Amino acid sequence: MPLPLDLQGRPDDRVLRQLAAALLFEGVIEARQSEGGGDGATHFRWTLGGRDFRCDAILGAFGRIRPLPGSVQMRESDGSWGEASLSVVVSALPGSGITRGKLLNEMMQTIAFSEWNDRHLIARPRREMSFAELEGAIDEGHPYHPCYKARTGFSQADHALFGPEAGQSFQLVWLLVARKHLRQTLPDTEEAFWRTELGGETWAHLQGMQQQLGVCTEDFGLVPLHPWQWRNLSETLLAGWLEDGDAHCLGPAGDPYTATQSVRSLLNENRPQAASVKLPLNIVNTSSRRILEPHSVCTAPVISSWIGEIVASDPLFSEQYPLTILQEYAGIIADADEPLAGQVGAIWRQSAQATLETGEAVVPFTALMMMETDGRPFADDWIRRFGLMPWINRLLEVAVLPVWHLLVHHGIAVEAHGQNMLLVHRDGWPVRLILRDFHESIEFSPGFLREPEKAPDFPSLHPLYRDAEPDQFYWTDNLDSLRELVMDTLFVYNLSEISHLLDHCYDLREPLFWQRVESLLSAYPHRHGTAGRQAQLGHDGPEILTESLMTRKLFARKPEYHHVVPNALAADRLQRRRWHESSRLPGENGPLRCR
Repeated sequence: MPLPLDLQGRPDDRVLRQLAAALLFEGVIEARQSEGGGDGATHFRWTLGGRDFRCDAILGAFGRIRPLPGSVQMRESDGSWGEASLSVVVSALPGSGITRGKLLNEMMQTIAFSEWNDRHLIARPRREMSFAELEGAIDEGHPYHPCYKARTGFSQADHALFGPEAGQSFQLVWLLVARKHLRQTLPDTEEAFWRTELGGETWAHLQGMQQQLGVCTEDFGLVPLHPWQWRNLSETLLAGWLEDGDAHCLGPAGDPYTATQSVRSLLNENRPQAASVKLPLNIVNTSSRRILEPHSVCTAPVISSWIGEIVASDPLFSEQYPLTILQEYAGIIADADEPLAGQVGAIWRQSAQATLETGEAVVPFTALMMMETDGRPFADDWIRRFGLMPWINRLLEVAVLPVWHLLVHHGIAVEAHGQNMLLVHRDGWPVRLILRDFHESIEFSPGFLREPEKAPDFPSLHPLYRDAEPDQFYWTDNLDSLRELVMDTLFVYNLSEISHLLDHCYDLREPLFWQRVESLLSAYPHRHGTAGRQAQLGHDGPEILTESLMTRKLFARKPEYHHVVPNALAADRLQRRRWHESSRLPGENGPLRCR
């Protein structure tokens, strides 16, 4: 299903538009811009590699640029304008030939997999799907990054077998790995853990196979592998361990699993309340290779426990800012040096469905950004039932304030992007936020923690932490880094997609949406006496830094790149008043006007 501006069946146009949007937004290309006509679009023109390009785009919150369908064009040799060529655009970009080649290949594979979906998958209404079905059926991918379905390393056959959209289930492949290679953090004894996770029958089956091999339990431990990862490693990086007897394959066993939006996190098909399992995949999607950072796997349960205890001990998280933390309660990693580092391991995460109370349901937050087969937003029935503004106000309270309280009051920044957030609702009315995936996605400043004595003793958890510099792992000495992590993920690249959809479909001007967010944040510290702490974060400055995802893709010399954007939450009351006066508040039931 498309995002609001997408042309159905034209992933090539979407990839081209998202590439142009990222290049313009991050300032990779310098463009001249002028105001458009009555359609409210802004005209952009630029020159690359001696050729002229242009597009018409909507300007949104935080300076986000959203090119209109079919508008990214280049001037032909005869002076006429035609649809721009991806290869021509990429060939003229800065960076090395290697990075440009990788970028083009990833975008072409994104188009190919999207076209495969259009040809082979029947579009189904998603509003009544179960949580697990939704995790697979949300096939739109990253709404900003042009490599949103690259999955470099997957063939089309792999995409059909292991891509979440196809909804295929598969068993995990089980390895016995010599304990000298293993590190693990488990919540119970090893046998008790495996009996709980696998069930008695599968546990007995694997034990029987181990006995047939004559392998001693004291010397070897179990590790699951994604079947694609097993195939990818068995004749390459794992071959030495297999030949030397440091690893033995027991084959597929146990419950079937289905892939989620992130591809490498898997849900138990037979037991929805059992843990999800996050496994490394040696593929590249959007900006990253999807293996597991070795240091983070056994640290994950400690971090989850720390944040979980903070949430449990603060009554505001149950009374005013309802929040549930999905515990990453177990981790196993074959903590070898390169080239196997991060390639063999697993993290077990609490099931979202196991946290639900009677009458509650849960949906991935990304669903709220999407359109359905009937041309209406996913949440349109809920908006019609409760009214546009009451529903939006409640959604913002549920989505923003728990994350903000964790940051301002407790000093912990979480990566609250769409895939990491789940919305719990009752018949469409938002009631609670669920956050997940903390092992690579939190940051704190020791001096800004509310209770620093409760923080994990990181140097004791992994040797890499002992002499680490700030900003290398989880801690920083720069509060701007905390602000940036939260505002990037929650606002710039997450809620901005919802504000754009509401503007597009309900005539709710984006500035009015962000005025509501700003009002929540402005009122928050006065309720809790934290005005000084919030002011230290500088969230309301006229400009903020945000991460440059495309720049990183092109240059690949640093872990992160940043650029300056206008802040939709800037403390400019006169401008807010102008926005308010120029914004037409839609009718209570939010008349739909999707184009």
